Formats: sequence, C-alpha cells, structure tokens
Amino acid sequence: RTRGVGIRVIVNGSLGFAATNSLSIEDLYKAVDKAFTRAKATARLRKNPIEFSEEKPGRAKYRVVEKEQLMDFKIEDAISTLSGIYKSVEGEIKEAKLVSMVKSLSVHIQEKMIMTSEGGYVESRIPRLFISIGSTLIYGGRSIQRFKEFGASGGWELIDEWRPEQIVPSDLKNLEKVLVKGTAPPSDKVDVVLGPEVVGLIAHESSGHPMEADRILGREAAQAGESYVKPEMIGRRKIGNQHATVIEDPTIPGSYGFYLYDDECIRARLRYLYKEGLINEPLHNRHTAWIFKTSSNGAARAMNYASEPIIRMSNTYIAPGDLSFEELIEDIELGIYVKSYMEWNIDDARWNQRYVGLEAYVIRGGELAEPVLNPVLEFTTEWFYSNIVGKDRNLEFHPGTCGKGEPSQGVPVWFGGPNVRLGKMRVGVLK
Repeated sequence: RTRGVGIRVIVNGSLGFAATNSLSIEDLYKAVDKAFTRAKATARLRKNPIEFSEEKPGRAKYRVVEKEQLMDFKIEDAISTLSGIYKSVEGEIKEAKLVSMVKSLSVHIQEKMIMTSEGGYVESRIPRLFISIGSTLIYGGRSIQRFKEFGASGGWELIDEWRPEQIVPSDLKNLEKVLVKGTAPPSDKVDVVLGPEVVGLIAHESSGHPMEADRILGREAAQAGESYVKPEMIGRRKIGNQHATVIEDPTIPGSYGFYLYDDECIRARLRYLYKEGLINEPLHNRHTAWIFKTSSNGAARAMNYASEPIIRMSNTYIAPGDLSFEELIEDIELGIYVKSYMEWNIDDARWNQRYVGLEAYVIRGGELAEPVLNPVLEFTTEWFYSNIVGKDRNLEFHPGTCGKGEPSQGVPVWFGGPNVRLGKMRVGVLK
C-alpha cells in the first residue's frame, strides 16, 4: 500500500510539481516549497506562459460499488484462482505442447482526493482487478504465444463474470488448431474481417494516441513520437468514411479505465475522436484547451500521487454497427478473419502500422473455414478508416495498461469495438 500527496503550482506562467509520501505538516510545506521553487526556476526559460481554460470546478464524491470486497482479498484467493486456471488447461492441449504459462493477478484500490485553489473538490474510490495469463505452445518447430488479460473496476465478483477457467482453455485449444493445422493466407487480395481485440488495439494506437492534444502540439515528440494530426485538421479533415466513428468514454460503468472526474476536477464525458470519418475532438486538459480556445473534456490523469496529471486515454473503441456476425461475412466468397493479434507496431506519427494475427481463419462461402497461421496486415491509418465496409453489433472490450510520459506513467484502459469488415487487401505472412 502506498499513500502520499502530489502538489502542482503555477508561478510566473510556469508549472511546478512535487510529491511526498509523508503527510506531516512540515513535509507538506516542504513539498509546496519544492514545487514553487521548480516553477519559479523554469519560468524565465519559457517563451509562452502556461495558462488554463476557464472551467467550472467539479465538486463530488463517488465510488465504484463492489459486491464482494477486494479489501477482503487474501493471497490464498489469488493462488487458488490462478491454480484453477492452470488446472482447467491440463489435458486440453492434445497435439501441441504447453511449455509455459505465466499467470498474475493484481488488486488495485485507488482512493483519491483532489483539491484546487479554484474550489474544485473531488473524492473517489475505484477498485480494480486484473488477471494476465501468458502461454506458449510449440509444435513441430513452430511456436505460438498468447497473452490473455481480464481487467475491470469492481469487486471479487468479477472472477465469476469473466469465467477464466472456461475462457482460457477454449482460447488455447483454438490456438492449438492454428499452430497444428494453420496454413498461409491466400496470396490474392481478399476481404478481411477483424475481431474486437484487433479493432480495439487499432483504435487505441491510430486514433487515441494521435488525438491527444499535447501530442498534436509536439509535446510527446522526444518520448513517444508525434501525431499525423495537425491543429488545422480538427473539424475539417476527413480521415475515413461514414463507418469510422471512434469514441473515448471514461464514464462506462465497470470499465477498467473508469472515472467520473479527471485529476483537474473536470467532469468526464464521452468524446468523439473521429465522427463518421471526420477528425473531430482531441483529448484535452485545461492547458491544451486554452491553447485550442475550447473547454477541457476531462482527460487529465495521473498514475499515482507522485505523478503529474497528463492527457490520457480511458476507454477507446470503434462504434458498433447493426449487423450480426453472420450477416457481416455471409457474402464473402474468400477472405480472412483475424480474431486476435500476436504482435504489432506503428510509426511515431501513428500513420503506418502492422499487425500479425494470432487466432485467424479463412472465410470461404460466407463461413469460417480452416485456420490461418501468422497473417500479416499492413496499412495506413487513413486506408483503414476509409476502407471499413461493415461492422457488426457486437461491442467487446479488452483491458490494457497504456504507457506515456517521462518518467513513464502506466494507466488502466479498455480498448475495443465490434467485428469490422474491410475492403479487399493483400495479406502477408510472417516467416
């Protein structure tokens, strides 16, 4: 357990931040003095003063309800849960060999009080549970690796909702089929359908990150790269077609990235990053909102008390459509369905990207057929969002820890979406 206080000040148009894990009055005064000294020392180096947008400060208390308290959690409970997952897999893998399974379970309860000199006051309590299972299968000189994660806000009852003892064995059996029987994807251009896990990752990387206002302004260039989005594109430039709507919403109940007020006491709300293909609304804190002459949309988050609030994602997803999965693929004569991913990368501007499928299948005559091994998808952000031809109504989320900043801050997020059908493209293969 950790506790402490983070203090941020503005002095002569410059920000200063300091933190302490001591709650004594003497040490709190020292932290304030340190933040003040740092801000004053850097003020003369600034060309432009830091200013904040005018906002109505939030005043609220809220908490996520746990049906089964995480505070009652015992180490024996974690061992029992993780052992049960491993036992559920034993005997299920028939032809391949399970050479490793690394399991972890973490409980995180964040109790936070935020106060501002403008009258903001927010108390919150958000309990989160996270399980990660990393598995490696080998067969005939081939190998396949899977990281399956479960994460949400809530109590111990989440274990029953997730059903990991059923999901993990089923997942690994499907991957065994891919490893043992998987073939190369068709060499011609084919229709491609992506599962929610892949779609969510694409939304996070090619929409969420480039739509962070500080990144648009070049503030992330030295740490994580720049953004293809320029200020003049916002509200004017089309990046996709009518199916390309990407939503960022921290207020989804039970979500892993849940919060109702950000760390500047601004009320959180749903944001349309892309709206029917239009580059619509970046993620803002109060400083970037002032620069863009708009209002903050509540995107300032800190990893903990010792970290300064910066612009972060929460729950990012592509909006679903109205088709069933069967309707989405029924007229595909030959195609590929990529349900999950094994590896990926994207350039610093969030434009050129590559994804290697994990569980994948040929689509033949409108139905899923034989498994495909290591299909490779390469495209630009604009190509992807301009070539969505259909989406089903299934909306599914997956947890992750998003990294950003220097020193790095990891914060809990969800990413997701429906099954998404793309136009014809050439699919590569990882050799």
